Amino acid sequence: METFVVLIFILGYIAITMEHKLKIDKLIPALLMMALAWTAVALGIDSFTTWFNPHEAKLIGISGMNHLAKMHLLENTLLHHFGKTAEILVFLMGAMAIVEMIDHFNGFGTIKKMIKTNSKLALLWIVCFLGFFLSAIIDNLTATIVLITIIRKILPEQKDRMWFAGFVIIAANAGGAWTPIGDVTTTMLWMAGKVTTGKLAMLLSLPSLVNILVPLTIASFMKAFKGRFSSEIGSDSENKNGAFMLYLGLALVVFVPIFKTVTHLPPYIGMMLSLSIFAIIAEILTKRKFSLVQIKDVKNHPSISPTMKALSKIEMPSVLFFLGILMTVAAMESLGLIYNFGQTVNSTIPSDLFVTILGISSAIIDNVPLVAASIGMFQNAPDASIWHFVAYAAGTGGSMLIIGSAAGVVAMGMEKISFSWYLKNITLLALAGYLAGIGVFFLVRAISI
Repeated sequence: METFVVLIFILGYIAITMEHKLKIDKLIPALLMMALAWTAVALGIDSFTTWFNPHEAKLIGISGMNHLAKMHLLENTLLHHFGKTAEILVFLMGAMAIVEMIDHFNGFGTIKKMIKTNSKLALLWIVCFLGFFLSAIIDNLTATIVLITIIRKILPEQKDRMWFAGFVIIAANAGGAWTPIGDVTTTMLWMAGKVTTGKLAMLLSLPSLVNILVPLTIASFMKAFKGRFSSEIGSDSENKNGAFMLYLGLALVVFVPIFKTVTHLPPYIGMMLSLSIFAIIAEILTKRKFSLVQIKDVKNHPSISPTMKALSKIEMPSVLFFLGILMTVAAMESLGLIYNFGQTVNSTIPSDLFVTILGISSAIIDNVPLVAASIGMFQNAPDASIWHFVAYAAGTGGSMLIIGSAAGVVAMGMEKISFSWYLKNITLLALAGYLAGIGVFFLVRAISI
């Protein structure tokens, strides 16, 4: 039955990677393989002799248990994993809602006003630094969408925008790797208690910065970024509260790690607190009476509550995709497959080499299951350097291919960037930044020991 569960995961993952050719959204195979994997576990429960106990983080023998006892253990394990997964999903949904409400007030238009140059190279550096720091706060996917939207209003030539979009991907992924709220993988490690905010920022901020500085330095000598540009930018509809809501929203998101440090409560509690405060202020600023009748027409009603509008625009397909992936990995972890694989890896190759390969693999295989598997694979103490290395590798390695990260996929769609163009023009730059960042990480790690 273990082989069947692994086969389900492999076939499901092939379907996920081929979603564009199959024309089936990746959430469908993700949910299907989750359901099939746990069904197989339930049907084959009597044949299993060992079980990975998530509460004690170790394998236990269950051969002496009767059927009812094994089913009770399965239910408790399933509830544990679903609870941990739900914590991540609720956290992400709260962050998404805050970002959507900022956009409701055109808060991101404030960022566009900061850009006052017609030099391609200067614009590249400004955009990349904005991407690096913005993604550390609102996550790399949202930062990519915001910045490419701004670039489209500044650069008239699509061939120029493709180059800029490629660098935005690298910058956003690098920026998302050094904070617990910048990338879903770092959020997973943070919420699993593997990393803390302070240590993560201390060890990864410099390597992540080098990850984008190396490609930027090379780009300074490239023909694509020579010269100046001219654009006819139409005036966006301004909102007098836009800047205030942008800064308030970013501050409330940054407040979440502080809340966790002070209260030791799960991060999603802090995110819900920030969301509720932000929603109250958003409702007050709209100066309107709220009617439950309007909920029936959330997308079309002109005076709809900003809170309801934001909640209606949350990317539920992404949320359900994460649910399917994380719960499928949890099924394999429960059977001890990931733990045993981790023990084999530790005894075969150095962990640093393995994590480096893991990061390169994340350019092909989605980094969410890779990190989910690594959490069950390694039994190192919280804030051990390997967890920070996993966060860096999985977060930035996906930049090497345009399909290797959520930021890359969304940029691919927005600017119609082909896989081959990105491979030819951006991949080596991303690889150079990735390897340079690893070297700096090793240096920082050695100094901090």
